[in-house]
Amino acid sequence: QPILGLTSSAQSISEQQIQKQQTTTLLPVLNSVPGVRMEERSPGSYRLAMRGSMIRSPFGVRNIKIYMDEFPLTDAGGNTYLNLIDPNSIQSIHVIKGPDGSLYGANSGGIIRMQPKGFDVLKNQITLSLNSGSFDLFQEQFSIQRKVKDNYSFSIDHSFIESDGYRDHSALNKKTFQTAHQWKYSANNQLRLLALYSDIHYQTPGGLTESQMNENRKMSRPATDFTPSAKEQNAGIRNQTFFGGIAHVFKINNHLTHNISLFGMYTDFENPFITNYEYRTEKNIGLRTYFSYKNNNNELWNWQMQLGLETQKGWNTIENYDNHLGIPGNAQAKDDLDNSQNSLFYRIMINYNKHWIIEGSIGLNQAKIDYSSIYPSIENPSGGIDFRNIWMPRLATSYLFDDGFAIRASISKGYSPPTLAEVRSSDNIINNELEPETGINYEIGARWETLNNRFIADLSLYHYKMKNGIVRQLRESGAEFYVNAGEIDQNGLELSIWVNLLLFQSHTLVNSLNLHSAITYNHYRFGDYEVDGNNYSNNKVTAVPDWILTNSVSIRLLKNSGINISHIFNSTLPLNDANTVFAEKYHWVQLKGFWNVHFDRNFKIQIFAGIDNVLNEKFSLGNDINAFG
Repeated sequence: QPILGLTSSAQSISEQQIQKQQTTTLLPVLNSVPGVRMEERSPGSYRLAMRGSMIRSPFGVRNIKIYMDEFPLTDAGGNTYLNLIDPNSIQSIHVIKGPDGSLYGANSGGIIRMQPKGFDVLKNQITLSLNSGSFDLFQEQFSIQRKVKDNYSFSIDHSFIESDGYRDHSALNKKTFQTAHQWKYSANNQLRLLALYSDIHYQTPGGLTESQMNENRKMSRPATDFTPSAKEQNAGIRNQTFFGGIAHVFKINNHLTHNISLFGMYTDFENPFITNYEYRTEKNIGLRTYFSYKNNNNELWNWQMQLGLETQKGWNTIENYDNHLGIPGNAQAKDDLDNSQNSLFYRIMINYNKHWIIEGSIGLNQAKIDYSSIYPSIENPSGGIDFRNIWMPRLATSYLFDDGFAIRASISKGYSPPTLAEVRSSDNIINNELEPETGINYEIGARWETLNNRFIADLSLYHYKMKNGIVRQLRESGAEFYVNAGEIDQNGLELSIWVNLLLFQSHTLVNSLNLHSAITYNHYRFGDYEVDGNNYSNNKVTAVPDWILTNSVSIRLLKNSGINISHIFNSTLPLNDANTVFAEKYHWVQLKGFWNVHFDRNFKIQIFAGIDNVLNEKFSLGNDINAFG
């Protein structure tokens, strides 16, 4: 749909935007979207939050559904391995913020849909990128996109990256292979195939106390009287994952279309940690199918609807052993956990006179976990956790005025069950008392686009009252566990502004100038929240800054060169529920310049150079939350 009349707060990210800064990570470009915050605790270790706090995402992605085309990258347990993706293999990213159970199942933060290269190829091209930099960084990315015939296209993408990292014991080694194929084998039938293999290994340096940080920011977590150091324990992550899917689209007639996709994922996961050595084997399969009916015969009234089902099933084996200086020892715990998520959805959208859109949807969501404790022996070794059936309704509208100005409003229910990593966290205890997060989101917004998109503005205001908010806690050993924090009031403002100046005057130094600014204001407060006899009611929600400001400037110089500048400002943020410790505010600036050399119509070389953290700021992209001590 045209984004101007969309009833949701949304933003689209192009391949050109992804390439403007570092090609090693999606972090800068995703952080340019207001309401989205991505962190990198160490190279290759990401966490992501949308319209929510980082308290649920210390080692991953929570509250969000992420898709690769029609295939959920978010598994049946609610976890998403975002670090499997190579940014160079992505054609575009679409972000929908706020609860939306209309087509995508359980979520309370929103949806991210990545479009891989290989589908809808417009031109044949081969690209090779080589990148080297500080801290022994080396990166290679290779891509082939071919439109073999009008009915068949494909892409093959390979990447390799290694780096020693800024801190001690933070090295990264990552290899990916991705291929996508699209085949229209008849006038009304189309097949799409996606396969991704990723092998990633990164060291985890661990958290530092304030005094250790002031002594030497580059050190890894040192030993204590009770625990060895991160380096001695060879702390790190090894993840080998295969992810794939096949989708079929059948155009039954001019109005009715059927989509069906089958997908699956297999993961071998190894994590030597300070307190244990963990092995995980994860298997996931799923089905997504829906009918889409569109009626465009009436010039005054157009309408469409979708009815479908998405179901996922996962089998997980988790084993923990003593960690003797990077070598597994005696068993600590062994568990089998099977989980499932099911979503039945219906959506209808009516467009009156191409100006007024009314949209209604409802989804029925179900999540379950069956567990069996193999070791050690306990009284009730097996059981089930049923997070109940939850209805997720949504009602929204937008009105488009003739001058390119649109207003929108929506009310929707959010629902996010605990992930497998929260039910069975690093303390090796299965927590069957966690409740799903739920809440009602109220939102209004406005968009304005001028002729030729020279100026675009997008404003959103929302209020989301979350019940049973899930909060991370740490035991004295450093192992984490999760509790429900009661109510969390989330009030936010998001503003994006684009200015595109196209000059194209041969005698001037600057040909074009593009500016984008995004402002996020978060007024997040705990409601009634007590834990271990401490009352944190009305405190600021942990790990959420009040203000985030991002700016990006792209300057095209003459015909073949340019400069891209990116700036992110984060205000102070509380590091614990008591609001007694705060991370300092910071300004993070990146700079990248490039020069294109055209040998002929079909062959081009681009030479580029960049600087990360131009201002030499001291900051952390991933703080420990409610850290012991």
